[in-house]
Amino acid sequence: MKFIATVLASVMLAGAAHAATANPDAAQIKAAHDLMAAMQAEKMMRMTAGMSKYSSPEQRKQVMDKVIKLQPEFVYTRLATPVAKLLSTETSLEMTKFYQSSYGKKVLHDTYNSGAQMYQTAPKATPAEQAELKKPAYLKAEKEFKANEQAIHHETFVLLKEIISGK
Repeated sequence: MKFIATVLASVMLAGAAHAATANPDAAQIKAAHDLMAAMQAEKMMRMTAGMSKYSSPEQRKQVMDKVIKLQPEFVYTRLATPVAKLLSTETSLEMTKFYQSSYGKKVLHDTYNSGAQMYQTAPKATPAEQAELKKPAYLKAEKEFKANEQAIHHETFVLLKEIISGK
């Protein structure tokens, strides 16, 4: 019985935490926008479009043409609010800092420019970069980011569908 009460309490707390971010403020949206810029979200959009299934090669080409013509700022702005609902301001700021670092840029390059891999491999970090990756603020932010990474990719897919339909 105690276990059930504990589970119910944790679910209610998680729901309350999620509800707190239902209406992000301007600072959260700005932080999420900066994170999308640091992550080069326009490339994430291209990856999403490239991995999607299409009814014909012509349809694939039409979608890819639309996505390639998108201005990066458009993608950052459109994804900022949904991502702000998923991540705390602190996480967005910390992950922006990470993706702007030399190691974060290597990770992004590997993510967007590597060929097909059986196992995802991360680039090697220097000792200084390893020290940065062990800081409590980064570890906390990475944990929250990883927990919401699929949802961020889903929001990218939602935006892709809107672009395809002309919204």
